[in-house]
Amino acid sequence: MSQLNIAPLVQAVVDNKASDLHLNAGDKPSLRIDGSLVKLNYKELTGEDVDSLCSAFLTDRQKKRLKERGEVDGMYAFSEVARFRYNVYKTLGKTSAALRLIPTKTPKLEELDAPEVFTNLTKLHRGLVLVTGPTGSGKSTTLASMIHEINRTQKRHIVTIEDPVEFLHTPIKSAISHREVESDTEDFTTGLKYVLRQDPDVILIGEMRDKETIAAALTAAETGHLVFGTLHTNSAPKSINRIIDSFDAAEQGQIRAMLASSLQAVISQTLVPKIGGGRVAAWEIMINNDAISNLIREQKIHQIYSTMQLGQNTTGMQTQTKNLVNLINQGIIEVDYAINAAYYPDELKRQLGMR
Repeated sequence: MSQLNIAPLVQAVVDNKASDLHLNAGDKPSLRIDGSLVKLNYKELTGEDVDSLCSAFLTDRQKKRLKERGEVDGMYAFSEVARFRYNVYKTLGKTSAALRLIPTKTPKLEELDAPEVFTNLTKLHRGLVLVTGPTGSGKSTTLASMIHEINRTQKRHIVTIEDPVEFLHTPIKSAISHREVESDTEDFTTGLKYVLRQDPDVILIGEMRDKETIAAALTAAETGHLVFGTLHTNSAPKSINRIIDSFDAAEQGQIRAMLASSLQAVISQTLVPKIGGGRVAAWEIMINNDAISNLIREQKIHQIYSTMQLGQNTTGMQTQTKNLVNLINQGIIEVDYAINAAYYPDELKRQLGMR
C-alpha cells in the first residue's frame, strides 16, 4: 500500500478556515466549517488509508496504545501555521481520526471582543475561574487568551496541566511551565498533587474530569492560587451543580462551602455562526458575590440565574440571553441560529417579541 500524504488535507483545513478535520473509514474526509461538516472532493477512505495518513504524526508508542486501548490523544505541529490536537480511535475495528486546528498565535482578549470583566479576572490572585461549554465551543481559546493576558502584564509563575498541551505560551513577563498528562505527569490528579510544590501563582487545568481533580482544584484555589479550569456544562447553575453532584452526599456540604468561598466566576460560552461567515462567542458570565455565595452555601442554586438577571447592570454579570439579543440587534447573528444556541430559548423568544 502506498503511503498517503496528509499535507493536502491539512492545507485544506487552513485554506477553508475550518476548525476540524475528520478522517473516517468508509467515508470521504470532512471539514467542520462554521460549525457544519463539509465533505472534501477526495476518495472514500479505508481503515488502512486512515492508518497511513495518521502515520505522519503517531509515534510507535501511540500506535501500540491505539492497538491496545482503541484510542489515543496528542498534539502535532505540521508546519508553522498548523498545529493540531488529535484523537485517533477505532470504529468497528477500523481506524478513524478527528484533528482540531489550534491557532499558532494566541489571540488577545480584545481580539475575541471579550468583555472587560475577563481582563479583571486575570488580575485576581486567588480563587477558581471556570470556563464552561460543550466540546468545540472555544473554551481553550478563551482560557489561552486569559493566560496570555497574565503573561504579558504580570510577573507570575503559570503552570498548565493539560491533555494534551494545546496553546504554547512563550514567556513574556511571567514564567510558564507546560505539563502534559502522561508525558510530564501521570494524570491530572497527580499533577495537581505536586503542583503546589512548584511555587505556582496561576494554575490552568485543562479539564476537571472527576471529583479528585475538582477537589484538588478547590484546595489550590482556597490556598492562595488563581486556578482556571473547564467543564463540559452549559450555564453557571449547571456548572455549580455538576461540581457538587460529583461528590457523595456526605461531602457535598463541605464542597458547597469551598465553592462559596473560592469560586470567582463562571464563564459559559457557545459559538454561533455569524452572518457572512465565521462564528462568534455568546457568553454567559456569573461573578461570585455575597448574594450568589449565600445561594451556593444554602443549596439554592436554582435562584442563581434570577440573581444574575438582576445584577447585569452593576456587577459585570451577563446572561446568555442578553448577549444573544445584543448580537442580533447588532446584525452579527441571525435569530434562528441564536435560538438554536440559546440555553433558555423561550426567554430569548420573549425578549425578541416572538410567541
